[in-house]
Amino acid sequence: MEHSNNVTEFVLLGLTQDPEGQKALSVIFLLIYIVTMVGNLLIVVTVLASPSLASPMYFFLVHLSLIDAVYSTAISPKLIINLVCGQKTISFPACMGQLFLEHLFGGAEVFLLVAMAYDRYVAICKPLHYITMMNRQVCILLLVVAWVGGFVHSVVQLLFVYSLPFCGPNVIDHFICDMYPLLELACTDTYLVGLTVVANGGVICMLILIFLLISYGVILSSLKTHTQEGRRKALSTCGSHIAVVVLFFVPCISMYVRPVSNFPIDKFITVVYTVITPMLNPLIYTLRNSEMKNAMKKLWCKN
Repeated sequence: MEHSNNVTEFVLLGLTQDPEGQKALSVIFLLIYIVTMVGNLLIVVTVLASPSLASPMYFFLVHLSLIDAVYSTAISPKLIINLVCGQKTISFPACMGQLFLEHLFGGAEVFLLVAMAYDRYVAICKPLHYITMMNRQVCILLLVVAWVGGFVHSVVQLLFVYSLPFCGPNVIDHFICDMYPLLELACTDTYLVGLTVVANGGVICMLILIFLLISYGVILSSLKTHTQEGRRKALSTCGSHIAVVVLFFVPCISMYVRPVSNFPIDKFITVVYTVITPMLNPLIYTLRNSEMKNAMKKLWCKN
């Protein structure tokens, strides 16, 4: 398909047009971004520096924290700059780049959460085979699959949007370049593209969420044969995983499982899974994990 495009940049309307509201939001999002980066990088440093956290669960946790850090960096700095400055334009290539990175890191996180659920299933339901089933090679393979899955998902989304003609207007009622706002600006029928986006986004997320919830249900039901201490530890780690899964998947599904349409609340739903969730993940995993808290105390008290 020949690429026809008269638009060289887009205008992002952002979250609010009120100057005072923009100032307040810029401070709030700056603080959230700082907490996000510090929290996630703290987990990375703690796990890498603590021999006691050498299990596959923490291997995946490190990469989840790295994904959250770069995912947040792909969204928050531009959001903060737009809130501070009056100019809210983004060039067409930068818009496509942001779209690609958003779906690359978001897709990789989806598949990484599946890998983490599999790790917990093996650890709790097949403990005698855990070392062999979750060896280093398997962990690296699952990580590669997560990144490849995110890459394929992102490339598909990007190719569909990039091939569309944009003739104007170029005003996006959002704070980032995302699929549905861009599809509404295309000067052609996007019905079939919209169905593909639903299939490549919302439907996949919904199926994976159902699979994850069933998996955790099987894991929790198997705890009847464990000791009280074993149940407590398993419930703590699984509770953290379930909380992260729900925080990430529910907003994504509410956005992408429906046909192409945009509502004012969409911007705030997007804030949840692009800004809030990456900040909460390290808090959830740290506050509910005694091994992580003890490792942090040893590491920072030693230094």
